[in-house]
Amino acid sequence: MFSPICSSSFADVAFGGMSPGYIYDAERAEEQRRHHDTMPYIDDSPSSSPHLSSKSRGSRDTFSSGSLESTKSSETDLEKGLEMRKWVLSGILASEETYLGHLEALLLPMKPLKAAATTSQPVLTSQQIETIFFKVPELYEIHKEFYDGLLPRVQQWSHQQRVGDLFQKLASQLGVYRAFVDNYEVAMETAEKCCQANAQFAEISENLKARSTKDSKDQTTKNSLETLLYKPVDRVTRSTLVLHDLLKHTPSSHPDYLLLQDALRISQNFLSSINEEITPRRQSMTVQKGELPGSALPFVPGGRGWGSSALLGLPAFLILQQHRQLLKDSFMVELVEGARKLRHVFLFTDLFLCAKLKKQIGGKSQQYDCKWYIPLADLSFQMVDDSEAVPNISLVPDEELDAMKIKISQLKSDVQREKRANKGSKNMERLKKKLSEQESLLLLMSPNMAFRVHNRNGKSYTFLISSDYERAEWREIIREQQKKCFKSFSLTSVELQMLTNSCVKLQTVHHIPLTINKDDDESPGLYGFLNVIVHSATGFKQSSNLYCTLEVDSFGYFVNKAKTRVYRDTSEPNWNEEFEIELEGSQTLRILCYEKSYNKTKFTKEDGETTDRIMGKGQIQLDPQALQDKDWQRTVIYMNGVEVKLSVKFTSREFSLKRMPSRKQTGVFGVKISVVTKRERSKVPYIVRQCVEEVERRGMEEVGIYRVSGVATDIQALKAAFDVNNKDVSVMMSEMDVNAIAGTLKLYFRELPEPLFTDELYPNFAEGIALSDPVAKESCMLNLLLSLPEPNLVTFLFLLDHLKRIAEKESINKMSLHNLATVFGPTLLRPSEKDSKIHANPTQPIAMTDSWSLEVMSQVQVLLYFLQVETIPTPDSKRQSILFSTEV
Repeated sequence: MFSPICSSSFADVAFGGMSPGYIYDAERAEEQRRHHDTMPYIDDSPSSSPHLSSKSRGSRDTFSSGSLESTKSSETDLEKGLEMRKWVLSGILASEETYLGHLEALLLPMKPLKAAATTSQPVLTSQQIETIFFKVPELYEIHKEFYDGLLPRVQQWSHQQRVGDLFQKLASQLGVYRAFVDNYEVAMETAEKCCQANAQFAEISENLKARSTKDSKDQTTKNSLETLLYKPVDRVTRSTLVLHDLLKHTPSSHPDYLLLQDALRISQNFLSSINEEITPRRQSMTVQKGELPGSALPFVPGGRGWGSSALLGLPAFLILQQHRQLLKDSFMVELVEGARKLRHVFLFTDLFLCAKLKKQIGGKSQQYDCKWYIPLADLSFQMVDDSEAVPNISLVPDEELDAMKIKISQLKSDVQREKRANKGSKNMERLKKKLSEQESLLLLMSPNMAFRVHNRNGKSYTFLISSDYERAEWREIIREQQKKCFKSFSLTSVELQMLTNSCVKLQTVHHIPLTINKDDDESPGLYGFLNVIVHSATGFKQSSNLYCTLEVDSFGYFVNKAKTRVYRDTSEPNWNEEFEIELEGSQTLRILCYEKSYNKTKFTKEDGETTDRIMGKGQIQLDPQALQDKDWQRTVIYMNGVEVKLSVKFTSREFSLKRMPSRKQTGVFGVKISVVTKRERSKVPYIVRQCVEEVERRGMEEVGIYRVSGVATDIQALKAAFDVNNKDVSVMMSEMDVNAIAGTLKLYFRELPEPLFTDELYPNFAEGIALSDPVAKESCMLNLLLSLPEPNLVTFLFLLDHLKRIAEKESINKMSLHNLATVFGPTLLRPSEKDSKIHANPTQPIAMTDSWSLEVMSQVQVLLYFLQVETIPTPDSKRQSILFSTEV
């Protein structure tokens, strides 16, 4: 009956039985107009003061604008203004009659309930009665005195009639309302419990009768106790509106003016003090159930619409126990008939709303259009097996996404250059606009993971997100909220507009995650490498097969970077696995813990997801200052009773990618490739051939091969074995996860003292890939490639063939040519520090400039070019023998 969302009593009286409060009574005004044809018609439309009829529209406009054509017209307007003062007071008087009728309806059952409380069969205890009807008698006496004082003065009206003292006294008694408002939540809780426990009181509370006016004694309206208890809360929010309208039509020379100003000051101070107390509670709320869609909201005069908070923070009074609350909001990409649309999604305590942000024109404030909504009672996550197939998601090629990143990096660099040069703002604004467009486009095109919501009425909606983390987060919070009491409902167009309008003030995510929306002093994120050791986890309720994945953000969206092995049949997994994760402006590290399903029918599939089930998720912020320290930092991530222990260590790109010659005379890591091949008497280093062979033997269909990090300890063990020429290295490799083999191969190329493409030729490759003429580019790039030293060229061609074979399995391993180029480009081309275009700044070890990012993009493009060339001619016609022969 009094449940926060389920009750429909407020909806029943939304635009009918509920008193309009301080709204002019249209019927009463019309009756007065008929008796006084010279008086303007008082319209009850939303306005700062009652509109005049069309017959006198011109005179009203003249008066309101303050333009006085003559003293005569001025006196006429002043006369009409003073006459309007009477009709404002008449409206107030009529409103007071209705309000007193509501208070009387509350007092009516209070007396017999008190009498019954002393009998052997009480309906309510004396304490319960006192709590539910707290301060109602006092409020009735205050307004009865006010009404009795105002009535004769309005009946004996003259332009010099004074009423300011009455309003001043009424304002001075607002403390009683403070006590009522403070007790309101307890009163509602007590009433709800009493209704549930006592059928007689439940019957009484739903059938309270109130008279509209004293002149219509036989006319009553049926109201619930819930509705009537809200009347004083509603009433006090209108106190300033009454005084504003009255002051508007009171000349400053009138005896009432100063008294009304004082009353307004008292009312405003009262409202402000209450607002300050309630502000912490209102930050993520709409308003009380009696105010937002589904119930009657007071129509605030002033042209600001229903439930406006523009005037003196009115909603603060409305935020009480029974409210619609905003739980979560976020920008998401919706798939609409195959097209990607950016939406702002809002989850309230009883509904899920999808809105479109309108374009702001001419400095207008932000506005939303509601595209659709689903009551939580009607929302489900449609099972794939029970529905039509998930709509085909048109994936944007990685090359296009990479091109967007290049443009973004270039524009960032240009913006920074403009800032340093302090040039004209027009060019800066143009660059910022382009940057915003490119970043928005990237965020629109990058996500490809489906998140579907279904309305039981038959309509399904599909969103695209970049991370399983967000999908799980939305599902969890929706399902948790659905456990509470809900009923299906529908909103009228007015109610829906009210709710959509409220989103502007309620939103917690105010901007799309773009660089342009960041403050100048906000961290740009980390660029470099984050080493993460996933130690162990505790808190699982039963034994299962468990593994973790690690995600970091890049260019505004999240990417899966690493995965632990599956720890079988345990509730306390001890992975102790280390991963090296590359960061590109990253600010957050996420970890997700899954239960691996070997039985494909064990878990129900949703939205085309894998059958593995998320057991927990958590995240930590990557604080640049905290990570300046190069030592390991241990941390614990808490996730729904599960605790995962991690250690993290950050190394900036400047230091982690520095090519250093090996101090050892033997070994292969950090030794020139020409030295290694000569020592081994081979065309291609043994480590390269061994790793490629093992990956091709069992890693061709491994999802994310070369992209997903291998366990760092395994990689270091293999590195040591290759360095000492361990005869058992092939046995070691066969027992290790294939991602560790792939990681060892990448580490070998990364630690070469000189890149495979050589320091000398690197600038030429960077210039060649930038050529716009395709013929010139082909000639330049192939000639440069053939200019490489023979060990470098042969090793590269050997690796190139391998990577192309990996890409042939793209449908399974998800590694396209572009993905492979992204992984290997910087590894094969990044020059030694002395030859890099960008020099490290030792005073800023964490920062990475945008121009460096452009250099990385260029390295990716060079390798991608060669991966896309079908045949690369070599000086030797017997290309196969060059690639695969070795000298024993």
